[in-house]
Amino acid sequence: MTSTEELRSTVERVLARSRARSSALTDAVDDADLTAQHSPLMSPLVWDLAHIGNQEELWLVRDVGGREPVRSDIDELYDAFKHSRSSRPSLPLLTPDEARAYVGSVRDKVWDVLAASPLDGRRLERDGFAFGMVAQHEQQHDETMLATHQLRTGPAVLHAPPPPAAQTPAAGEVIVDGGVFTMGTTLDPWALDNERPAHSTYVATFALDVAPVTNRQYEEFVADGGYSRPELWSERGWAHRTTEGLVAPQFWERDADGSWWRRAFGVTAPIKPDQPVVHVSFFEAEAYARWAGKRLPTEAEWEKAARFDPATATVRKYPWGDAEPTEVHANLGQRHLEPADVGAYPAGASPLGVQQLIGDVWEWTSSDFEPYPGFEPFPYAEYSEVFLRGDYKVLRGGSFGTDQVACRGTFRNWDHPIRRQIFAGFRCARDV
Repeated sequence: MTSTEELRSTVERVLARSRARSSALTDAVDDADLTAQHSPLMSPLVWDLAHIGNQEELWLVRDVGGREPVRSDIDELYDAFKHSRSSRPSLPLLTPDEARAYVGSVRDKVWDVLAASPLDGRRLERDGFAFGMVAQHEQQHDETMLATHQLRTGPAVLHAPPPPAAQTPAAGEVIVDGGVFTMGTTLDPWALDNERPAHSTYVATFALDVAPVTNRQYEEFVADGGYSRPELWSERGWAHRTTEGLVAPQFWERDADGSWWRRAFGVTAPIKPDQPVVHVSFFEAEAYARWAGKRLPTEAEWEKAARFDPATATVRKYPWGDAEPTEVHANLGQRHLEPADVGAYPAGASPLGVQQLIGDVWEWTSSDFEPYPGFEPFPYAEYSEVFLRGDYKVLRGGSFGTDQVACRGTFRNWDHPIRRQIFAGFRCARDV
């Protein structure tokens, strides 16, 4: 059982890791880049930074700590529901220096709040939930800021070593036997409201690809006219493909010889054939799956493949077990700036041998973002409830830009089916 001091140490570690990443992402560019809007889909980086501090102030300084506000005058500026992303550059935002000073002042107070908190009592504070929620929130925005870096033009400013090479074959499919399993969680103390509660779910027998779809496989779809064959697309997907003129994944470019290159974080290089394809929308993933004679997995199918151990009929936190991820299990935490080749993480495989379910690329599922039976919003409706039953598809598994604190077998991400700037790919399933 984790002691209070061990828990406090864990909280310190995840908060420090989150802030180090936020600082690295914002210190990598000059003030002009920080205040610019690199895409109408994204906020200026300086807005994300101050928003991170504002959420930390609201929940940890004011609520958990019961302390006086640091900057109550900016709450509306950094309320994500008050202003659209496209309108944020026109707001009287904090300057980069002011934003850095603000988040630093907030964090100084948070260390005092953490030292004084019993990490118990009311639900918000029990097991350090509020601190874990804030760390996850910061890491989610860090991944958003990483996506903004991908959209910016200019020379490379982020650098990381290449991911490991493939160690084991990762092709074909596995059969996942049908039956009931426990989906979601009630026990994970830092799980967010949409992951709760644990509930029994029946999944029929199905086949699932061992690995995500690779660039090589996706290029075959492109070469076979996948973007010019309406029978492969849903009606809505085809309309979007036509309107937007989609011909390949975002950031793919074709040279005069017909070879495909990909631009990533300011560097353009030939696509790496054995890496999972990334920056595809749900509609593109759906069309590829139909071309391959398959389909996308449901959210329940994905989670059963990622968590269920048929030998013990129990569920795990991660495909490999309950141990926290390390660099041998998964490509997480911006350790690398690209997906790893399929087969690079055999230690992260599930009991059935499904690989790279965690990290590398978020994986589109066919499921709409719906509440679980018995869902209760906590601690605020704007985290999940306002998005439920909207025009969102569920993604699972995390990407190379996802931190481990915001990634587990029950974690649910969601986005509009047209989105491509996120680090999303997919794997296929089929009925048996």
